[in-house]
This record gives sequence, structure tokens and C-alpha cells, in this order.
Amino acid sequence: MSEWLTYNSLIVLQGVTLLGACSGVIGCFAVLRRRSLVGDALAHSSLPGVCAAYLIVGEKHFSAMLLGAFIAGLLGITIMAILKRYTRIKEDAAIALILSTFFGAGIVLRSIIQQTEGSGRAGLDSFIFGKTAGMIDDDANLITALSVATLAIVALCYKEFKLVAFDAEFAQVQGWPSRLLDFALMLLLLGSVVIGLPAVGILLMAAMLIIPAAAARFWTHRLSYMLLISAGFGMGAGILGTFLSATEGMPTGPCIILVCALFFFASLLFAPKRGVIARLLARRRDQLTLRAQMESGEGPTS
Repeated sequence: MSEWLTYNSLIVLQGVTLLGACSGVIGCFAVLRRRSLVGDALAHSSLPGVCAAYLIVGEKHFSAMLLGAFIAGLLGITIMAILKRYTRIKEDAAIALILSTFFGAGIVLRSIIQQTEGSGRAGLDSFIFGKTAGMIDDDANLITALSVATLAIVALCYKEFKLVAFDAEFAQVQGWPSRLLDFALMLLLLGSVVIGLPAVGILLMAAMLIIPAAAARFWTHRLSYMLLISAGFGMGAGILGTFLSATEGMPTGPCIILVCALFFFASLLFAPKRGVIARLLARRRDQLTLRAQMESGEGPTS
């Protein structure tokens, strides 16, 4: 076994690989539904839930903090839906409102916790910036279970989610409960955000959701392939990010995000048909073909 692959690294790998797959899959639906910023809003809105859970329990209880983050995120989803449906506020304004208000409330609660006696044990910064290296066996097992459950739900409801992701109005006309399915997708997005908080933190979780999906979009037009490619990018980023963290002594969460960004730019440049280089070559080939036709007197063909 290599030097970097210690017991702690294996625990981290167990958590981040399935987290990467889960985030990549759910992120595809967020990208297709044009809700990339919703993940960012949900991540920021989870902070007051984490702080409130600590104040209620009185200690850093991992499961309680994740539950608090989920409840706070669910409240954020509900408020966004109400603002969008019953007011004239657009979705982007509602997202900005929820993101800033909830995150501000979380910072205030965090300051209150830090001023209380014995607050040094809170460790709330790990939920803001991520602290994958501090993950223990129980944490990794919980992340694994939640990630597997999320992926299983997507597999069972794949056809329904696919229809809603591409044409929610058509699904409504055909008699599908499109609003319920859309809300289920939002809950899965929230669940993915909550799962990833201990690994990459509130500030970087949106990137974990969106970047693998955006990278996978360059490689295929089919949703099934996009889900697999995005999951592969997420898992690969988790593995390579953990390796860089263990060998170079850098923080794991940011390393994972940087590897995701590397996958994105590689896809942007080198993906067949949709990559920048492929498009430039295709344009150059068309120009040469047109020039050859004009020189031969044939003119452009229809």
C-alpha cells in the first residue's frame, strides 16, 4: 500500500467518491433545469440550520447538524417557491434574497456560539470551508448511505425526472405531477448539498454540483450518458483531490474543486464536436472545402 493511502485516506475516499457521483448526477438535473444557482443558495441557507442544531444539542453532533442543515435548506426552498409563485419577484432575485439573508443569519448565530463558554469545540468552520481530512468512520458511512439512497431514487424515477428536466410543461399536459416531481428534484438537490457540507463546505458545494455536470454536457447529447460522465468526473475529482491533499498537504475540499475545474476546461477544449478545438477544426475544414469548391468552379453545394 502506498504511503498516502492510509486508513484516514481510505475513509476520506469512501466519502468523497460517492459524494462526487451523487453530486454529479443531481447536478445534471440542476443544469438542465437552469437552476445552477439554486444549489449555491441552498448551501448558504443551510448555515443557520447547522448553528441552530449545535445550540439545541449543545455539542458538535454530526447527524444533528446535517439534519439542521436540511431543515434550514427546506425552509429556504419553501420561501423561494412562495416568492416566485405569489409575488412579482423573479427567481434570480429570490435566490439572491435567500442566499444573503440565510447566510447572514448563520454568521450571526456562529458569532453567538463562539462567544459562549466551551464554544471552541463547535468546529463550525469545517461546515463553511470543508474539512474532509477530519472525517471519521461514522461520518463516511453516513455520507455513503445518503449518497447511495439518493442515487437509488434517481435510478427508480429516471424517466419521470428526465421528462420534467427537459419539458415540465409537456409533462403537466400529459398528466404527470410535474410540480411534485420538480419539488422532489429540489429535495434531492438539497440532500446532495447537505451531504457534501462536511467535505467541501458551504462555500464550495455549489461548484461540486455544477462543474462536473457542465463538463459532462460537452461530451454527449443524451441524458443517460451525461449522468454517467458527470458521476465519473465527480468520483475522479474526489480521488485525485484526496491524493493531492494527502501527498502535498493541501486542503482536500479545494483540491477536489480544482480537479473538477481541470476536468471542465479539458472538456471545454478537447470534447469531440462541442469542444473549442473540435469546432475550430470543423470551421477550418468547412472553409477549406468551400475554397476548393469555389476554385474548381463548382460553387457551394446545398
